[in-house]
Amino acid sequence: MNEVLNQIEQFGVVPVVAIDDADHAPDLGRALLDGGLPCAEITFRTAAAAEAIRRIASNYPEMLVGAGTVLTVEQAQKAADAGAQFIVTPGFDAAVVDWCIEREIPVTPGVMTPTEINMALNKGLNVLKFFPAEAAGGIQTLKAIGGPYGGVRFIPTGGISPANLSYYLRLPMVVACGGSWLVKKQMIASGHFDQIVELTAQAVEIVREARAPVAHAL
Repeated sequence: MNEVLNQIEQFGVVPVVAIDDADHAPDLGRALLDGGLPCAEITFRTAAAAEAIRRIASNYPEMLVGAGTVLTVEQAQKAADAGAQFIVTPGFDAAVVDWCIEREIPVTPGVMTPTEINMALNKGLNVLKFFPAEAAGGIQTLKAIGGPYGGVRFIPTGGISPANLSYYLRLPMVVACGGSWLVKKQMIASGHFDQIVELTAQAVEIVREARAPVAHAL
């Protein structure tokens, strides 16, 4: 489980993708790889999710592919069967969390309040999705939570963009950020994979700059 989370931390950004047609999945995977980000969270907001995961995982075994917006154990099972290497949920669902833990599948449940964080800690989880990040107070909320929950780290998702990505990544409690701006449905449907490559490369550069060591004057 830690290996997957370590990979996500190295990437700094997880593309959050809703895809309507699984036939486009291989081209999407190629675009993300060409942009320098071999990772994708395929959300179960569409019927094509499981098949898209399957096609990316089979075509690009070097990619880290997970499932997002997982609401039920049935969806978690479909995702795992398709080759998902991690599960992300929008809220805290004990049944889904327990199912993943029992099968040693990395799971990042969504939280927004201290109560939900406590629920996750009681399950032995300390890397959580902070959602919806900007609507829930963004960076200021994360800084406030960082006091009593010093051992917890987060993957903020929701409202993240190139304009605020670096600010989130500089927070010590942030592992990585979820980014839906990298891959829009219309980009996929219209075949604008070159745009996805460009946006991905831009995000990779932001991560690099945000995590570069700060030079101190002598």
